[in-house]
Amino acid sequence: MTGGRAAHPLLISLANIDFAFRSKASNHLFLLLAILPIPAFVDKDPKIWGVSDARLMHKCLDFVMQPLKQAAEIGVMMSDPAGSLRYCFTPLVAYIADTPEAATVACVAGKTSAVTMASYAQFGDPCQHHPRTAISTLSQLVSIESSGIDPADIKAYAKVAMDFRLNGVNEPFWRNWPLSRPDVFLTPEPLHHWHKQFWDHDAKWCIRVLGGPEIDFWFSVLHPSTGYRQFPEGIAKLKQVTDREHRDIERYLIGVIAGAVPRPFLLAIRALMDFRYLAQAPQISAAACTKIDKSLALFHENKQAILDAGARRGKKNKPINNWHIPKLELFQSVVPSVRNCGAPI
Repeated sequence: MTGGRAAHPLLISLANIDFAFRSKASNHLFLLLAILPIPAFVDKDPKIWGVSDARLMHKCLDFVMQPLKQAAEIGVMMSDPAGSLRYCFTPLVAYIADTPEAATVACVAGKTSAVTMASYAQFGDPCQHHPRTAISTLSQLVSIESSGIDPADIKAYAKVAMDFRLNGVNEPFWRNWPLSRPDVFLTPEPLHHWHKQFWDHDAKWCIRVLGGPEIDFWFSVLHPSTGYRQFPEGIAKLKQVTDREHRDIERYLIGVIAGAVPRPFLLAIRALMDFRYLAQAPQISAAACTKIDKSLALFHENKQAILDAGARRGKKNKPINNWHIPKLELFQSVVPSVRNCGAPI
């Protein structure tokens, strides 16, 4: 916004509109429902800022969504494109958000899955953990309040909430929205959960194993193809990379590293690539779901090769010997989401 002001836009659409029609921006089928504030706090404790910010977001969503909650509970008469009146209900089908916002919506603390009961130490497990249902979160909030902690005492409340891996929000906006479950309506988001994950992890692993100059050389000598972007300067030093570049690099990476990395390493990277291509299809059948699961299982069978190659590194180039990657854990929820809500795209 102008004048140095910032706000968080909240968009809304209908789930029963055809994907091909809704995906065209010129049709304006994602409407601006509200502009949520991004506040600044005078308290000196940063922990208070985070809890207050999350509570304010839920309060705003609670207020804005009240008519939809009422319609979901008792129904409302609406006219269809033909002008006929229909008795309609408005459940929360999907809330599309990146990983930090999804955690805020699900009321969970950092390093905790928004859709399952997994914490950071379980993010690399080769199976899906128990879903984080609305009942499980709300029962935890009841337990906190029954202990006598005043929600107005933000610091004390947040400290107790952390024992349950919650972020301190005492009244989630979806608590009284019929049929609303965070593990269902928080659907996978291809931009951040897949393509951004590819650049932050897969591509970096390959660059470290081959070396920046080597991988840049192989990208620079790729034969030009119509409709495919070229990278004459390589990819190792790219900055401010957009989703378009993420997908362009994905097209080449397996061919570039083949023969230059250990076979298990190649299988792990290829399995994740197969996972992304299968999961972003506009229509996903039961057979495709099986292939998605098999691709993810193949990655877990060969992921140790990535650690053995020293490809996972953190600050000061120190090796990381774990799989505490939130987006990797979210991969396990893609097939259940497809079965509940349809294709993520």
